[in-house]
Amino acid sequence: MTTTNDTRDGSAPTPSAGSDADFVADTNRSFLSRLYTGTGAFEIVGRRRMWYLVSLAIVVICIASIAIRGFSFGIEFEGGTQVSIPVTQGVTSQSVEDVTTKALGSAPEAVQTAGSGAAQTVQVRTETLTVQQASTLTQALTDRFGPELTNRDVSISEVSSTWGKEITEKMLIALAVFLVIVFVYIAIRFDREMSVAALASLLFDIVVTAGIYSLVGFEVTPATVIGLLTILGFSIYDTVVVFDKVGENTRSVLQTTRRTYAEQANLAINQTLMRSINTTVISVLPIIALMVIAVWLLGVGTLKDLALIQLVGVVVGTYSSIFLAAPLLVTLKERRSDIKKHTARVLARRSAIEAGEDVSAADRPVRGRSSAASSTRSARAAKDAGEELQAPTGKRRRSR
Repeated sequence: MTTTNDTRDGSAPTPSAGSDADFVADTNRSFLSRLYTGTGAFEIVGRRRMWYLVSLAIVVICIASIAIRGFSFGIEFEGGTQVSIPVTQGVTSQSVEDVTTKALGSAPEAVQTAGSGAAQTVQVRTETLTVQQASTLTQALTDRFGPELTNRDVSISEVSSTWGKEITEKMLIALAVFLVIVFVYIAIRFDREMSVAALASLLFDIVVTAGIYSLVGFEVTPATVIGLLTILGFSIYDTVVVFDKVGENTRSVLQTTRRTYAEQANLAINQTLMRSINTTVISVLPIIALMVIAVWLLGVGTLKDLALIQLVGVVVGTYSSIFLAAPLLVTLKERRSDIKKHTARVLARRSAIEAGEDVSAADRPVRGRSSAASSTRSARAAKDAGEELQAPTGKRRRSR
């Protein structure tokens, strides 16, 4: 929070007389300039209640979608039969779906095109078919698309539900092991409040990513699980970067009455904001390229599934580290008595400055002095000698 004088002529606001704020958030600059300089122009922590409400609304929508709509699991998880037909004259996704529906009496679960060029195929996923049903479907396809399509061209493969159950169990075990390792790392790496905030952000990423898959209807495959573990690692990395900067800015905040813990944390977010954006953009560009290659050039479903989960997870992870983890950390820290008292001292001092009261150096905690009395004597001696007491600049003094 920076106290400024209100100007009526449209000029840029200047710090109040006697104000000792370290940074001035110049709102007259352009958006990109404020983003690049990172001097605290974006108030994120101060508006954390709004971000809490936004995050809560997102979580509620995602949980509701998971509970009502559920997930669209791939054949690896549910089991079933997959039929592959090479693309020849007249073979399209819609025409194959029509033939399959008439032959089996019910619509297939999924029909999609894979591959490109001469290797392009139409893949149909249905419930587990009996030998008679498979024979009927093969005959219907060859009758409709023959003579270009023969019985040998139609490939039918089955995946048992037992195998799909084993895949699901392994997925849950892998996710549980990952979360345990992350929990241990965070507990060692951070203090209590940071650990809670980081874990809450990680849980948010899992729920929201799963909810988006449920909302959009993306198919959940083994590649999706691999991608989920990857993006959770990215989310932890981004949170660690922000928290490291917060820890650096707040290391000695209680020894001064210049700024509150919340303001220093907000400054840290601004200073790492451009880095988070750059990291996200650099991560998203190859993912988009992977999607383009997988969908339009190669038609490889596995690459598409992997790219989708990474794209969703990277964006969600960046949001949570900036707008949830860091503000939540401030909320948890401000519940501590020492942080509360320090914030009250900072605000009281600013109120005194705004009221025009004389705030001497004795009112500020000074390092390396045995008592406040020595600070008062030094200040009075300087004043009697006619020296001008200058407002602090906010820069650290290096001991020589």
